[in-house]
Amino acid sequence: MQITRTIAELRAALDQRGRPAFVPTMGNLHDGHLSLVRTARARGDISVASIFVNRLQFLPHEDFDSYPRTWKADCAKLEAAGCDVLFAPREQALYPEPQVFKVVPDPLIANILEGEFRPGFFTGVCTVVMKLFSCVFATTGGGVAVFGKKDYQQLAVIRRMVQQFALPIQIIGVDTARAHDGLALSSRNGYLSVQERQKAVELSNALQELACETCINQRPLAELEAAAIEALRDKGWMPDYLTVRMRENLLPPQEGMREVPLVAIGAARLGNTRLIDCLEF
Repeated sequence: MQITRTIAELRAALDQRGRPAFVPTMGNLHDGHLSLVRTARARGDISVASIFVNRLQFLPHEDFDSYPRTWKADCAKLEAAGCDVLFAPREQALYPEPQVFKVVPDPLIANILEGEFRPGFFTGVCTVVMKLFSCVFATTGGGVAVFGKKDYQQLAVIRRMVQQFALPIQIIGVDTARAHDGLALSSRNGYLSVQERQKAVELSNALQELACETCINQRPLAELEAAAIEALRDKGWMPDYLTVRMRENLLPPQEGMREVPLVAIGAARLGNTRLIDCLEF
């Protein structure tokens, strides 16, 4: 695996090596990230991953400085997964001056759900992803980018950004990797205590139950969602949202339209750790 630290080094490493398949990450890698790398290997001529903890997508009260940096372990995992090129820029290399030009996503998809509870988050995501896309694909004529479905709204926002800018990049979503008990793999799982880890699967269980109730129960969706939130709260969680949305645009389905492809999506805090998850149905 070749490690590159600057944009020039990355572009030189990709020169005349075909279509890249790219996996952007913030490091602290787990098996979910590695499944994305394996997908990338199968979908491009050369697999590329990035490790960059993006300051722009952290809110002032969030954990940018304490976000785990596990460089040696990450490199070993990527190499074992078959990654060809790692782009690991320092902040000065990616943002040599303050990033005053930013990509502001469509508020209809970016200001709901996560965007409501983390205002500005998706502007930070879109800005860094657009810049990383420029680093990887500007001289290659396009390629493939691979994202996990656990961050379901993020995937939808990035798909929309690529469509709007007519970027020659195919976006591939990969199903959420899960632990043996069904917990969605996440870097933030490392913040959980032993007792919290045992309870953490309750979020995915709540989404499964909400999806099931949506399919078989004719009560209004708002009532089903409120009941799901209250049930999770009774178990000691602090839910931000548990909701059913249309996969196509993340808008609520109208009553009587539950046959369209749907996704149950939720975010909740367990102790000091905020977890997200989703379930397509």
